[in-house]
Amino acid sequence: MFTGLIEEVGTLKRTYKQGEAMKLTIEAARVLGDVKDGDSIAVNGVCLTVTDFDAASFTVDVMPQTYRHTNLKDMRPGERLNLERAMQAGGRFGGHIVQGHVDGTGTIVARTPDANAVVFTIQPHDTSLMRYVIGQGSVTLDGISLTVIDRSDSEFSVSIIPHTLRETALQLKQPGSVINIEGDVLGKYVDHLLRYPGGDASSGDQGRKKSGGLTAAFLAENGFF
Repeated sequence: MFTGLIEEVGTLKRTYKQGEAMKLTIEAARVLGDVKDGDSIAVNGVCLTVTDFDAASFTVDVMPQTYRHTNLKDMRPGERLNLERAMQAGGRFGGHIVQGHVDGTGTIVARTPDANAVVFTIQPHDTSLMRYVIGQGSVTLDGISLTVIDRSDSEFSVSIIPHTLRETALQLKQPGSVINIEGDVLGKYVDHLLRYPGGDASSGDQGRKKSGGLTAAFLAENGFF
């Protein structure tokens, strides 16, 4: 689990591709301070496992599922990547709950100055992801915990303060850049429960038939809306 607060920006040192499988070697400093084989590090918001490391870099495997659904397949040596170690119990939770399980990618369609901030507008490649994007809610872009300031049916905007722009690889992103998107996990679970059709014995309900799963009508009847 991560918080979406980027610890440092690393540099992609080397890639090895074999079909839709990859190995990435990334130069870093801070995230190597207490690294061990098997540790989780979020790379551009993707939770990956450290398989090897030395004093200046670490290596991770990228499986086909991750290759297909994130922007890691497009990364080239020399590119800058956002890095965050898995959170520690007892630490400050400054962002929001980030799993490192990217839901899809999107394209930056606008980058607009707004006083001391910069507003980025993102268009998901799969617009069904918009159901997880809520005004004033949280979204993760390339591993960065951000707040949605505006949305439509097909795109959304976030406002970036100078510190975030300076301390992450987002400073290098321009219109046309592809970015990883992870929706708020709480929204994904609620969405699943609302869509779940109900169970039977095969789904662990021990023979108790249900007319349906958790519904909007049920929530409204019980005072949740």
